[in-house]
Amino acid sequence: MVDGARDYIFMKRIVADSILSMQEYNRYSKGLFSFVGFNVKWLEYENTKRVAGNTKWSFWKLVSYALEGITAFSTTPLIFSSLLGLLFCLVSFIFILVIIIKTLWLGDPTSGWPSLVCIIFMVSGIQLFSLGILGQYLSKTYLEVKKRPIYIIRETNFEKGCKKS
Repeated sequence: MVDGARDYIFMKRIVADSILSMQEYNRYSKGLFSFVGFNVKWLEYENTKRVAGNTKWSFWKLVSYALEGITAFSTTPLIFSSLLGLLFCLVSFIFILVIIIKTLWLGDPTSGWPSLVCIIFMVSGIQLFSLGILGQYLSKTYLEVKKRPIYIIRETNFEKGCKKS
């Protein structure tokens, strides 16, 4: 998706038909315009202040729209969740090793709270990792249910032959 892209666009009938052929219910228009993959010509213009009236987009509506775009066209947050869960587990495992080394080799008895915090941290990491993996499976199902085409064909030899006849 292009940074600063607007929703007001001109398009040929084939592009409009490609977008309309997608059966998904939640439509993030900027993502769909990019997804169909036809050649795009961007016209630059100077963005000026409104002469009259106020925008209908509140801050929270814009946040909701951004989240819609992220969830409709990206699985990156789910991958980030899995990696963060693995990081939590790794850090807690290292802290547990430090506690064990301090207790056994250095003879420094620790109270119960550091080990409890490490265990809570590790369990939280396992849960976050598991949620990320489940989310990735669910996202694959979600993408299949949308039934987006794998590719879009602009024209075929069959269509050219029909036009000439």
